[in-house]
Amino acid sequence: MTRWDDFRAGLLDPAHPAPTALQDGTDRPAGKRYDVYRNNVTHSLIGALRTAFPLVFKLIGTQNFERLAPIYVRAHPPVSPLMMFYGAEFPTFLEGFEPLAKYGYLPDCARLDIALRQSYHAADSRPFDASILQKLDPLTLMQARFTLAPATRVIRSRWPLYDIWRLNTVEGAEKPGQIAQDVLVTRLDFDPAPHALPPGAAIWLDALSSGKPLSDAMDHATAAYPDFDLSAALAVALQTQAFAALDYKDLT
Repeated sequence: MTRWDDFRAGLLDPAHPAPTALQDGTDRPAGKRYDVYRNNVTHSLIGALRTAFPLVFKLIGTQNFERLAPIYVRAHPPVSPLMMFYGAEFPTFLEGFEPLAKYGYLPDCARLDIALRQSYHAADSRPFDASILQKLDPLTLMQARFTLAPATRVIRSRWPLYDIWRLNTVEGAEKPGQIAQDVLVTRLDFDPAPHALPPGAAIWLDALSSGKPLSDAMDHATAAYPDFDLSAALAVALQTQAFAALDYKDLT
């Protein structure tokens, strides 16, 4: 182990002794100063985690968050100097965190927090011109391929995810029902926002994002949801600016 490895190993592990070769400005062992620095790093990462997951924090409260956050940051140190990427493993961590196992919706809530953050930092794109859809004949439209906007994110959930978000962010929102809700995240202006998707729309959007033409994407959604409503799914996508482009020129 190099001196640098020894220095890093102890940063997030309070049981790890300070590096023996580390000295302060007077050539004395820097144990106490290293402990202060180690404490500051841990608290900074906990603060970054709290900022990155506001919905999870509100759901479990300060006490629970302060218990689990140190465990997470010590097990998952940053892999990038950009804190906007920190916490990618947090949903999976929550899935295996036994003390909060009864709150099965928490991992998806963490995924929603991540999707909102990713959408915020995504590249800009020009507003999609929906009028082009009216100019295409039905056959051409069904073979056309949509490109999702860089800020678009889709989250599939077996929980009432959108209603959970509304209850904790919108005053007077109704309590979630016993339903599964897939969520679309888009960025209409400066701030991203979640939107509830009709049944099958998430499968449809995932198929479109993989490059499938509209007809194939609709077939994928219908196979899972026989009552899939293309008009309803398309309306949500257009109203929220989920698309960036439509490729149809080689079909006409």
